[in-house]
Amino acid sequence: MSHVLLEGKTAVVTGAGSGVGAASAQRFAEEGAAVVCADIRLDHAKETVRRIEAGGGVAVAVETDVTQERDIAEMIATAADRFGHVDIVFNNVGIPTPRLGATLEDHTFQDFQRLVSVNIGGVFLGCTYAVLQFKRQGSAGVILNTGSVAGLVAWGGAVYAATKGAVHQLTKAVAIEGAPFGIRANAICPAGMPYTGFMAAGGLESSAEMTEKLAASTAANHPLGRPITAQDCAEAAVFLVSDNAANITGVLFPVDGGYVAR
Repeated sequence: MSHVLLEGKTAVVTGAGSGVGAASAQRFAEEGAAVVCADIRLDHAKETVRRIEAGGGVAVAVETDVTQERDIAEMIATAADRFGHVDIVFNNVGIPTPRLGATLEDHTFQDFQRLVSVNIGGVFLGCTYAVLQFKRQGSAGVILNTGSVAGLVAWGGAVYAATKGAVHQLTKAVAIEGAPFGIRANAICPAGMPYTGFMAAGGLESSAEMTEKLAASTAANHPLGRPITAQDCAEAAVFLVSDNAANITGVLFPVDGGYVAR
């Protein structure tokens, strides 16, 4: 490995079975971290572990539903028991608006509860158990959350955007509360991405034609003219969880091709 930004560290990544989570888990491992790959789909998490191990990295898969407190507690405990300590927790799991183009009034209360449970609840639980573990260890630690440009500016998707706005505020509050203990907390805020597991969670079907259309439409929204990729997000994640970002906390980091700068 030519770079070892995360050598000796243990990282936990939720949603590690696909998309941003899988790309980030692999990059963390390439940078020397031992990675706990958590996903509600255990077979997907195991595939990420397989790819990490094929590259000479160290990883373990755990089945985790981020809406279940017991699962989050066990996820963190597994990391601590297996590797002796936890240094990084990346709360990446999120789901989109259940129906593409749905307006506020199109959402049922059940839709609202599901979005809140996953997008806010999962981050709340992940942050809580990360902080508890860091304090138990008596060591510094890093929390990274996946937000969205939809939580920074209004572009539709009211309920989804509201959940991401809550993630952003939670991130900043945890950063301030954690600072005296050496705990950092930041969020990456991606803009439009082509088809990923995130969109699959919203019930969108994958096809080569759909992926091409999504890539073109999202690219057109970004001043740099390119869609945001999982790898783009993973590279930002590596920096923010590394010691190179030791004095960066409470930041909402757009990965958006210039979208929010307009």
